Amino acid sequence: MKTLTLLAFLFVVSFTVRAQVASVYTPLDDRKCKTLEMNADEGGSYKGECKGVGGYKLHVIEGDLRQTVTIVDPKGTEHPLEFWNLTGAFSAVGEQAEWRMRGKQPIALIVRLNVNEDMENIEKRKSYLIVAKITREATCVTHFLAPTRSHNYEARRAADKSATRPCLSPK
Repeated sequence: MKTLTLLAFLFVVSFTVRAQVASVYTPLDDRKCKTLEMNADEGGSYKGECKGVGGYKLHVIEGDLRQTVTIVDPKGTEHPLEFWNLTGAFSAVGEQAEWRMRGKQPIALIVRLNVNEDMENIEKRKSYLIVAKITREATCVTHFLAPTRSHNYEARRAADKSATRPCLSPK
């Protein structure tokens, strides 16, 4: 009986440890990422490559004063998140991306997007958190979260459950 109880306990502990999710961060600052393309013409454009986790990379892309992120998987396949389809306003990604990891495998990505919703006052910004799931079936945006007091907690909770959520449709 003691052996059976011990085996059950070890199974539960092993499953719990394996199921834990942790965060790892990637800087998105253009000074910490490799510049792949840059065009300084009117409106400008930029594409930078930032180190990721588990063989993944992130491309930060800017065009017409709007930024987005593309997830590049270990095989080199690009998964554009197209933040500009979530809001038409001028926008900029935050300083870092948060990978939600189960062991060594990323299961989701959280990126802050600072949006200029008031064209009369470009200094006035609203800070959203965008959650993208990373699964074998799809890598796409699942949540576009407006600011709240518990914004970061809500984004992590959404990220940890994102695998079962559908991809958001563009506006």
